[in-house]
Amino acid sequence: MKGKGKPPMNLRKALNVAILGAGLAGIMTSGCSRDHIEAVNLANEGDRSVKVNVEGAIQKYEQARQLDPSNHRILYKLAHAYKKKEDWEKMASVLAQATQQAPEFANYWFERGYSLIKQAQAGNPDMYEEAKAPFQECIKYDPNFSECYHFLGEAMEWTDDNQGAIENYTKALQHDPMTAYFYPAPASLYITYKMYDQAEAVLKEGTRMIPPTEATQNNLYEMYILMFQVSQAKNDQAGMLAAMESAQAVAGDAHPEIAFNLGSTYAVMDPPQKEKAVRMLKSFTKRACASAKGMKFKEQCAAAQSLLQELGGG
Repeated sequence: MKGKGKPPMNLRKALNVAILGAGLAGIMTSGCSRDHIEAVNLANEGDRSVKVNVEGAIQKYEQARQLDPSNHRILYKLAHAYKKKEDWEKMASVLAQATQQAPEFANYWFERGYSLIKQAQAGNPDMYEEAKAPFQECIKYDPNFSECYHFLGEAMEWTDDNQGAIENYTKALQHDPMTAYFYPAPASLYITYKMYDQAEAVLKEGTRMIPPTEATQNNLYEMYILMFQVSQAKNDQAGMLAAMESAQAVAGDAHPEIAFNLGSTYAVMDPPQKEKAVRMLKSFTKRACASAKGMKFKEQCAAAQSLLQELGGG
């Protein structure tokens, strides 16, 4: 991989699968000592059980690591098992060792950085600073690795380097404009700093490029909500309405607050679209306010009731 640039996404996935699925021939890279052969056998046993028994697989990989600590392929298998378990701290520790053994493998650096980001997201924000170096190493060995730019951008945003964050978010999109989750972060950052035109440009490109599928619907929903915020900031009622209708189209029944946002938007249009506003607000009240979700949407429920009374639909 060194010096070659990032292969296409499907090829990179195939390479990762090859590492995880490497058998005796592929994994024996440091001689044929008794310990090495036993380590390979243990790792192969782990491979056979990792999908159904992660804990058992981890035990096998750990035993293999003890016998052959320099075998980076075994380390990567172990890290992948910890990832399945969402044990981000141990995953990061194992990948620190793997990157020492095989620093030219950009995906090892990415996975280490990702495990640190997950720790930061879970409540340890200091990990954002630590995550920068692995992503920078990833980019050094593979300048086309789009995910490394994106998560480096996240780490920079959370350590108050907003210019660096935007630069890296943008590079991620330049390298891979078809990854849906790359779009909301830079748009949200632009909105925070009232750079509405820049946010709008990102969101228009994202909603144009990303097809609506089950896998992308949450990211598209987030883009349309951000588009609503941009239109609201610009006092563009037509844009607000279009954004909410698009959000409803991609999210379906997953977000009852859409009905409130749509209803309240219809209510304040000039002239108000009373019939649509009442229908949406009643739908929201029925779904969100008369159930256990009512506390979550307490303010929206109160506002919906007030709007319904004003519109004569209460």
